[in-house]
Amino acid sequence: IAKLRFREQILGCSLVLAVQALYSASDDVIELTQSNFNREVIQSDSLWLVEFYAPWCGHCRNLAPDWKKAATALKGIVKVGAVDADQHKSLGGQYGVRGFPTIKIFGANKNKPEEYQGGRSSQAIVDGAMNALRNLVKERLSGRSGGSDYKQSGGGGGSSGGNKKDVVELTDDNFDKLVLDSDDVWLVEFFAPWCGHCKNLEPEWAAAATAVKEQTKGKVRLGAVDATVHQGVSSRYGIRGFPTIKIFRKGEEPEDYQGGRTRGDIIEKALDLFSDNAPPPELLEILSEDVLKKTCEDSQLCIIAVLPHILDTGAAGRNSYLDVMMKMAEKYKKKMWGWLWTEAGAQMELESSLGIGGFGYPAMAAINTRKMKFALLRGSFSETGIHEFLRELSVGRGSTATLGGGVMPKLHTVEPWDGKDGQLPVEEDYDLSDVELDDFKDEL
Repeated sequence: IAKLRFREQILGCSLVLAVQALYSASDDVIELTQSNFNREVIQSDSLWLVEFYAPWCGHCRNLAPDWKKAATALKGIVKVGAVDADQHKSLGGQYGVRGFPTIKIFGANKNKPEEYQGGRSSQAIVDGAMNALRNLVKERLSGRSGGSDYKQSGGGGGSSGGNKKDVVELTDDNFDKLVLDSDDVWLVEFFAPWCGHCKNLEPEWAAAATAVKEQTKGKVRLGAVDATVHQGVSSRYGIRGFPTIKIFRKGEEPEDYQGGRTRGDIIEKALDLFSDNAPPPELLEILSEDVLKKTCEDSQLCIIAVLPHILDTGAAGRNSYLDVMMKMAEKYKKKMWGWLWTEAGAQMELESSLGIGGFGYPAMAAINTRKMKFALLRGSFSETGIHEFLRELSVGRGSTATLGGGVMPKLHTVEPWDGKDGQLPVEEDYDLSDVELDDFKDEL
């Protein structure tokens, strides 16, 4: 029995290793981590294709053979790498990775990679890489490097991978107006031009500023104060060493930033602050095509519920479904997804494209309008059921299908729900006083 248990333990360990070891040193896929990503990718002149994966992700395991084959074919031409984003979560968060596998193309501007939208076969990957390479060469020929030019005021030179305007220069004169009076969250670095640690932080701070501005739509800002020049504001906050980073939220005392000093660490903290400070997204009724477009175009996913007809639930029943959706929108607000609902029968083409088709209400779908893919909620329309559905999708486990043949369905302009119980149509009264029943006797 002891030997059997030992064999089972060995087998179990080997299975775990087999699941996790998607790539090895013998492959031409370069393993990228939090510690080497900046050196290998960001500071490189090469074009990079980078896969962000999780070891347990079935789609990732299916992709691995083709990814290795493409890496071998592109060797010496385009760099092909892979990041275990389950292990290096801050690195995945830095580049907005929400599902697995996600493939990014790091070209001319390494701080703004493009999302790879092509097929998953080795040939499709190679074709996509060569197209990106041609575009990179054209940009260089035209004199457009795509790089960035941020240089911290007084903080020494060096390339940052960020944008000059994204780190706000703060002074004694503008600090209160820009930071203290703002509804936004601020991370403020107090630095000295001669400080070596400040110079090391400079490119990380700049790159983080650009990424944070984009991912929070400007709701979290990064600033910098030259404490040797602007001694008033520095003295107010008791700055004694450099660099010192403080977090400012409206109406609250500033707090010291205690995290790491890499761009990934800074971005991760900024996104957490954004999530804490952000209101839940609006839950909108689909009243027209414009509502869906505006909500879904800038979101990776749109969560759409088709609720039963008002005559089937009444106002109380409908509001209970909407309350569940609002709780889940709050829970997942960090994802910045769109949240929409419609009444059964109001948007039949949309229902048809999702395969709902007039039954099974309430129903829910998560739609990626850029990829024209969707997934349906198979569990219960409850906090538990929806949470499980969205959690599976967010880690790349959900089963997806193409939305309505790859084109958006036609949407109708409808009147908004008035918040009241529904009313049955009023039936027309007929006067039967003049009808002679004897006339029907022969027919009966």
